[in-house]
Amino acid sequence: MIDDLVKTIRNRKNSSPDKSYTSSLLSDGLSKCIDKLEEEFGELKEALNAKNNEVHEAADLIYHLLVVLEAADVKFEDVLNELEKRKNQSGIEEKKNRK
Repeated sequence: MIDDLVKTIRNRKNSSPDKSYTSSLLSDGLSKCIDKLEEEFGELKEALNAKNNEVHEAADLIYHLLVVLEAADVKFEDVLNELEKRKNQSGIEEKKNRK
């Protein structure tokens, strides 16, 4: 499912911003995409605290994260590979190894 969404985002990058919300976000540049991601995170926080509309807001946040990654030319596959590397390591160990 997420792989399909990533492909759709990549395909929409070349669409007309007048006809594609994704294309309009990407054409506004990375900074605007990040602003939108921050807005969506705020909406998710509110939804979680209110215990209302959490799934909808979580989906929005995931979508906007994928758009930001595309805008920044960060491949989602690279993110998945990084997570794969970490799966047999505790978070505490992983943090220690970053320094």
